Amino acid sequence: MADIHVILPDGSTRALPEGATVADLAASIGAGLAKAAIAGRIDGELVDVAGVLHEGARVEIITEKSPEALEIIRHSTSHLMAQAVKELFPTAKVTIGPAIESGFYYDFDVDQPFTPEDLGRIEAKMAELAKADFKLERSVLSSTDAISMFEAMGEPYKKELIEGIGAETVSIYTQGGFADLCRGPHVPSTSRIKAFKLLSIAGAYWRGDEKNRMLQRIYGTAFIDKKELEAYLNRLEEAKRRDHRKLGKELDLFSFSDEVGAGFAIWHPKGAMLRTVLEDFERREHLKRGYDIVVGPQILKTELWQRSGHYENYRENMYFTEVDEQSFGVKPMNCLAHMMIYKSQLRSYRDLPLRYFELGTVHRHERAGVLHGLMRVRCFTQDDAHILCTPDQLDAEIKGVLKFVSDVMGIFGFDYEMELSTRPEKSIGDDASWELATNALQSALKDTGRPYEINEGDGAFYGPKIDIKLRDCLDRRWQCATIQCDFTLPERFDLHYIASDGEKKRPVMVHRVILGSIERFIGVLIEHFAGSFPLWLAPVQAIVLTVTDSQIPYGQEVQAHLRAAGVRVQGDFRNEKLSFKIREAQLQKIPYMLVIGDKEVEQVTVTPRYRDGKNLDAMKVEDFVAFVEQESKHYK
Repeated sequence: MADIHVILPDGSTRALPEGATVADLAASIGAGLAKAAIAGRIDGELVDVAGVLHEGARVEIITEKSPEALEIIRHSTSHLMAQAVKELFPTAKVTIGPAIESGFYYDFDVDQPFTPEDLGRIEAKMAELAKADFKLERSVLSSTDAISMFEAMGEPYKKELIEGIGAETVSIYTQGGFADLCRGPHVPSTSRIKAFKLLSIAGAYWRGDEKNRMLQRIYGTAFIDKKELEAYLNRLEEAKRRDHRKLGKELDLFSFSDEVGAGFAIWHPKGAMLRTVLEDFERREHLKRGYDIVVGPQILKTELWQRSGHYENYRENMYFTEVDEQSFGVKPMNCLAHMMIYKSQLRSYRDLPLRYFELGTVHRHERAGVLHGLMRVRCFTQDDAHILCTPDQLDAEIKGVLKFVSDVMGIFGFDYEMELSTRPEKSIGDDASWELATNALQSALKDTGRPYEINEGDGAFYGPKIDIKLRDCLDRRWQCATIQCDFTLPERFDLHYIASDGEKKRPVMVHRVILGSIERFIGVLIEHFAGSFPLWLAPVQAIVLTVTDSQIPYGQEVQAHLRAAGVRVQGDFRNEKLSFKIREAQLQKIPYMLVIGDKEVEQVTVTPRYRDGKNLDAMKVEDFVAFVEQESKHYK
């Protein structure tokens, strides 16, 4: 049998018999690599270790140390879970089970919902099946044969999936007596799956459509080894402790009510104060950078949304109403009103750039299943701005926004990552405009010197965008700032300016947010700081605590003095033990407790105590005001 020659990542070649596989290549290099191999890459495509090599193939061996290993292991673990479910619940019907960023899930159609006790049984069965060392073997069947096979197995969802694929052939993976439709690749055997945990159960509609049957989704995670799994589970426990929904209730910041409706937050006094502080900060920062504050209406005529393309491309996310027999759309975005402001008078190139900023409340129809506290709501406020500029000014304006993002993330102590999201399949505008907009964003990104990723096909329907994802203290990513470059809407709304040569020309519009949704950003802040906000942001900065009733009059004077000086202060003058009052203030995560006893009354002072228990020396009230101003001034 003739030899074939394959090319390794270092550029060297290796001769192997015709028909050799990735596993054979690994074995020819060394026994250690053969044992470590879990998959391979042939000419850029991930394959199983059983993948057959060909003459001139460029081949890479994937081991547990490879970046791709974790996703492969997680995907294989989802199959292991499905196998365990089928053994324990033979009438369960399997649907899909992908790997996701934090682990994997699998959806099942079952007669009775799974219980937490069922998770324990499934996990134990998975461990048993992993030890059995079943080989994961790939075969290719005609779609017709595959449909017949799954029909015989009583798996209607697999039949529907195959019909949706519309290919002549499909690949099937088997392990023990379990078979599944899958492209792969997978680990060579179940024994390579060593560290996993089932986490939760949720409902999920088949294909995400509320008209379809409700399925049972089991979420889990898997890692290369048990040490990594344990570290992740510890982070999950910390995340539960920091959950903004839990802390929001404990700190009396906000609530949700079924009587009001899902996805609509109700802000309590302290939460509303937190919002106010954040929004006032936003206004100051925008005014410093040459933005004009504007306000648009909550509803605009539907014909405007039709002209913009929102009606065609975004209608399923919008709410509509009728006034005087005229259809109106409740705004999901603020851009239309800003363009109408621009159109309200003739513009010259000397007027540009114009930067319109609005803390605009918008409404978007989110499916009930994706609503999640403040992180995903149906009514939220964006720190929205639209910059209208000449094409020559575009690069500087994009860089200005990137600098704005950098400054603000620095104030909050967040690091962040950036993605360039390109044209989606559902979009408006011509190819030339999309290319200009994409190149403008990419050029500005390159000049920052920061790394960024390309996110193909995830741009807005009217233009490409830069998505900025901040990283919190648990190393989770949250979408916040977005910068979108748009040549299309200025064309649709006939925006123009008089250029230096006297001719009418089109401006370019940059859509951008810095924090994004105020609701989501507050949710992130709550979890990042575990509710212990920095002094400048805390809704209550200090609380006055009296030891006995005799100090109440002086305590009230102190509270009034601080309030007049701009300190956000409360008083606790209840007839309770001081230790009890201090404990309650600590649970409320108030930065400073001002203890007042007979000594403080006599000396006309206060004794500040920090929420971590550290005591400061007694000081005059005006000195504490100066102390608060000094500690808070870094953000101004």
